[in-house]
Amino acid sequence: MTEATVAGRAVIDLPSPNWDDRPAGAAPVDTLVLHYTGMVSAEAALERLTDRSAKVSAHWCIGEDGTLWRLVPEEQRAWHAGLSKWRGRRSVNNFSIGIELVNPGHEHGYRPFPPAQMDALLDLLRVIVARHPIDPRNVVAHSDIAPTRRQDPGELFDWARLAKAGIGLWPQGVAEPVGEGQALRHGDCGSPVRRQQDRLRAVGYGLAVDGDFGAATAAVVRAFQRHFRQARVDGAIDAGTDAMLHEVHALTAGRR
Repeated sequence: MTEATVAGRAVIDLPSPNWDDRPAGAAPVDTLVLHYTGMVSAEAALERLTDRSAKVSAHWCIGEDGTLWRLVPEEQRAWHAGLSKWRGRRSVNNFSIGIELVNPGHEHGYRPFPPAQMDALLDLLRVIVARHPIDPRNVVAHSDIAPTRRQDPGELFDWARLAKAGIGLWPQGVAEPVGEGQALRHGDCGSPVRRQQDRLRAVGYGLAVDGDFGAATAAVVRAFQRHFRQARVDGAIDAGTDAMLHEVHALTAGRR
């Protein structure tokens, strides 16, 4: 890529050494992974993303003021996903584009993503989906593809706004159930757990369908909640999480 702008926005080229070639014969790039930097400042994050010894990178980084940094060419494999799985495929770096959003994250004072940053992200995403066959089911969080390790970009990220712009999926009109009802949670087992695991796996999460609501299932539920049920991130499937999972499952199943 040689353009000096993306969607009319200036781009700062800041090459990272942390990339390699995508595997020969790999599937086309069809997945977007959104991250937060999780560091105290943009400067600290960019230093790490361009530090050869850190062995991490992303294709793009977006500042809270909307500044766009291009770190790795999209045709190359950036090292942003780590151990990961989505919709049955491992090594998500092979077929994805990674975008880092400057944000201190849960460890350093997590806060909402400012309008200028979200505007820049949407402008960039519109360009990316125009040049790559990005499946709406594959617009995901780092926490979606690595739920036991990561929680970014977290429950303050506006996934609904992306979907409204035609990027990703978001169910419409899911009513919050009245009353708490009985939740499934860590330690439960049996066919009700298996049914929910099967739904989560069908949505795309890497999860064994074994009827055991263990730590891995709780981590996946929290990842799902951070993406789709942001008001309650507790790893339990209450009536509201169940209702949202039903709708997300229906949306993804309809695109098979």
